[in-house]
Amino acid sequence: MTPSRELWVVLETLHDVTYFTPEARAANESAGLRGFWRGYVATRAAPLGAAGLGLVTAVFHNFAPSFLARSLPSVWEKVSPERALAARLEGAVAALRAHLPEPPARANELLRRAMDGLCWDGRPLGAANAVLPWPDEPTAALWHAATALREHRGDGHVAVLVSEGVSGLEAHVLRDAADGSRELIMPNRGWTDEQWTDAERNLWARGLLDGGGLTDEGNRLREHIEHRTDALATYDLTEAEFAELDGQLRPAARVLVPGAVPHPNPVGTPRP
Repeated sequence: MTPSRELWVVLETLHDVTYFTPEARAANESAGLRGFWRGYVATRAAPLGAAGLGLVTAVFHNFAPSFLARSLPSVWEKVSPERALAARLEGAVAALRAHLPEPPARANELLRRAMDGLCWDGRPLGAANAVLPWPDEPTAALWHAATALREHRGDGHVAVLVSEGVSGLEAHVLRDAADGSRELIMPNRGWTDEQWTDAERNLWARGLLDGGGLTDEGNRLREHIEHRTDALATYDLTEAEFAELDGQLRPAARVLVPGAVPHPNPVGTPRP
């Protein structure tokens, strides 16, 4: 793995406490967000403001519009984006404190430097998170940085998929051909069997799938997408600083799995 991908695995785990922990669910419910997916959609989309179904479908990329429509736009009648953001941070900080009494000493300084050196052009979710106020409290700052950098990389991944003509559903189908993740992913993104089969046919027609799974061309495309995503998520840190950051954050992330962040999970978080 490249240093940027190694860092993403760790940051993804830190970010994901906001979806899976009882502290996050309690904060969401206190704000009026009942149900896992309503909380997920509202808190993840909230940096964009009271975004409608079309915008959120576009930036989330890999969810079925009908699945997101269960929450949008009606969720904004239950909670404002500002309240959703407050609940998101409250729950994440409570979850991290429950498992990590103190944030790693110099991680926030290095993460802020990584953020300051990035280009946010064409990265709607990443940029929307990056411009939120940097928290003064260290645990909150750690989660904020992890989230902004996670969404920066995710936006870049979507851009690469779009440039290669791969829809969000087709990306799932390609992944399933490599790791058998369909049973976990399909119901948690709202796609139907018919839609999945149509996507498979499209990928067969492109020579990316065959009866044995991914073709050589399919494997090459997946590798290209991952490598290009890595290249678009480079950070202005030295090799020594990457190593220092990894040494501080990876032990913290490993504490969270599986106690706070289940594995496997519908977000697709790898083990740190």
